[in-house]
This record gives sequence, structure tokens and C-alpha cells, in this order.
Amino acid sequence: MFLQAGDPVGFGFVANLARPGGNLTGFTNYEPSMGDKWLEILKEISPDLARVGALFNPKTHTGQFWRVLETAAPSIGLVFSKMPAQDVAELDRAIEGLAREGNGGLLVMPDIFTVNNRERIIALAAQHRLPAMYPFRTFAKGGGLATYGIDNIDVYRRAASYVDRILRGANPAELPVEAPTKFELISSSPTR
Repeated sequence: MFLQAGDPVGFGFVANLARPGGNLTGFTNYEPSMGDKWLEILKEISPDLARVGALFNPKTHTGQFWRVLETAAPSIGLVFSKMPAQDVAELDRAIEGLAREGNGGLLVMPDIFTVNNRERIIALAAQHRLPAMYPFRTFAKGGGLATYGIDNIDVYRRAASYVDRILRGANPAELPVEAPTKFELISSSPTR
């Protein structure tokens, strides 16, 4: 069983979400439709926002949000761009470039690169006064403006019922891969 898989079909873990086949089933960690919610929240936080740049590492990001983001951005008056970065120097250049353009917002995509560099990303967004939306609670806990993502506690509780079913003889191939059902919006506490 897996937890928090970004794209289990794309990675070849399962044949499809409804009937996984094989010996694996589990829970995804994101619902691609969350992308439009990220944009809506950013626009609500900063009504003058004209563009949003999505920071990601092309080697580690699944790309599952692009279609939703590219469709949703114009519908709420935003120009959307991808900001690939594979190292800290590229990360710095991408954020600084977005800040120079004015009226920009930062969308940090969920992948291991952005998580590992979260302190730097949060610091740069604050330094350049960029409104930023992050994918995981740990970013808000570290001082990032806001996160919108899955409620991990809910996922682990739901996973326990799958483990119980499998231990009682259920076939993983017949248990559908489940998407998140509970989400949380967290903003960082103001510093004193």
C-alpha cells in the first residue's frame, strides 16, 4: 500500500485508479483540481495580482497540475507562467525575475526540491514582497504566507481502514486508489 503518491498511474504503480490491479493500492496526495483553488486564494489575498509564476523542478515535479492552472489562470485575470529551477541559483533567478515584473504572485509546486529548499523560497518571497501559495503545512509553519493542501491526519486515518481490510483478506487490486477528501487552508502567524 502507498500513501501520498503524486501520480500513481503515471508512475506505473497501478493500472488505473478505480481498479488498480496488481498488489498495490493506496492514497494520492493531491487532486489536480486544487490548482484553481491555489490561484483563487492568491488572487483573494492580493487583488491587484496580474501574473503568477509556478516554481518547480522539472526533474522531480509530476506536471499533473499544468492543465488546470493554464485553464484557470485566465478565467480569474491572471497570466500564468512556469518557473523551472533545478538548483538554488536558478531558484533565486526565477523568484527575482518574477518580483521585477511587478504585480506577481508565487505558486510553489509540490515536489521534493521545493520542500528541501522551503526556507530559501520563503525568505525570497518575503524579501521581494511576493504573495505566495505553498502546497504543504510545513511552509506556513516556517513563515510562508499560506498553504492549501490535504489534511494528512485524515489520509492516515483512512489508510488505517485499508490496512485493516487488506489484513482481513481484501485484495488490493480491487480496492480503488483514493484521492484526498479533506483539505486545509493555513496561514502563517504574523511575526512580532
